[in-house]
Amino acid sequence: MVIKVERGSPTPEELAAVVALVQARAAAAESGPDGPPGPGAWSDPARNVPASLPRPGAGAWRTSGWPA
Repeated sequence: MVIKVERGSPTPEELAAVVALVQARAAAAESGPDGPPGPGAWSDPARNVPASLPRPGAGAWRTSGWPA
């Protein structure tokens, strides 16, 4: 890994801090994602849609309010 200073003259301590940060980020990227988990199935809006609608016919209006 080559780090090139484009402008200014960093102190050895500043340069060491940058190198340590870059190495830590590279190691974290290799180990895989470590962020917070994504939303679960509970937040999926599709779960609020009934699986199947009642068939038209006698008594269909009664079953339209029943949970699927």
